Parts: sequence; C-alpha cells; structure tokens
Amino acid sequence: MDAQPNRMQRQLERLSEVPGFLRPWVRNLVLRRAVPFTGTAGLDFVEMSPQRVEVAIANERRVQNHLQGVHASAMNLLAETATGMVVGMNVRDDCVPVAKELKMAFRKRATGALRAVAVLTPEQRKALQASDKGEVSVPVVVTDEAGVNPVECEFIWAWIPSGPRTR
Repeated sequence: MDAQPNRMQRQLERLSEVPGFLRPWVRNLVLRRAVPFTGTAGLDFVEMSPQRVEVAIANERRVQNHLQGVHASAMNLLAETATGMVVGMNVRDDCVPVAKELKMAFRKRATGALRAVAVLTPEQRKALQASDKGEVSVPVVVTDEAGVNPVECEFIWAWIPSGPRTR
C-alpha cells in the first residue's frame, strides 16, 4: 500500500487540470520558480513521479564549459536536482530534505544534451515516510546524447523535521 501523497505530489497532481499539451511547460514553470537556479540553467523536468524523476539539460551556451560541452557544475546541478526531487516527492510533509554528500566521478567527455534519472526503491520510499529524520543514498544515472554515461554519481540525502530547531 502506497503512502498518502505528500505536499509536492499534491501540487504536481494539480497539473492534471492543465491541458495535456501545456502540462510539461507549466510543470517546468512551477518547479523552476520553486528552485530558481534550475530555471537559470534551463533544466527540463521530463518525468516526475514518487518512484522516478528524470531531468534534462540542453547543451546551450549558458551552461557550457570551455570545450563547448555541459559544464561540470551544470552536470552536478542536473544530478542533484533529479535526486533531490525524487526525495522531495517522498519525504513527509513535516520534514525537509537536505543534501548531505555527493560523489561525482568524471569518466568520459559528454556529447550534447544530458539526462539524469534518479530512482528510489520501495524500501527507501517507506523509510522516508517511517521516520522524521534519516538519510538515504540515491544513485543517479546521467546519460548524454550518444548514450554514454560521462559521470558516475551518487547523492546522500538526509531529512529532518521542518519545525524550529531545538538544542
């Protein structure tokens, strides 16, 4: 049995009221406003579900390095956004997700646009609902236009109560 939808899921479900052809554009608008830097970089929120999040970035001038490829920092943003959104789709409403650690190994030169896919297992999703704090390791697969994985990365996300901090 799936947990009740959290705040982020409920907000994204409201997009069902938008005509289908406009839905991706409106989803990008809403999420880019929520996390402004994703809009600055031009991230495209391709798929958003509690189990899987896919985010893409075009190889445009604003995110390029000196070799005209997607800059390492933009790759990091892409991967961090995919993992953060999948955690955000599962964390309880009384908690807030916080990036704790990242591992990123650059393996090959990227070609063209990139996509990042982050997935949570059913066990990870249950853990996010069962406790008001904890941490979860979220692997993410980044693929370029040639089908190559230019980076290997993993993010560790923590979640903590969203109320006032006590000592």
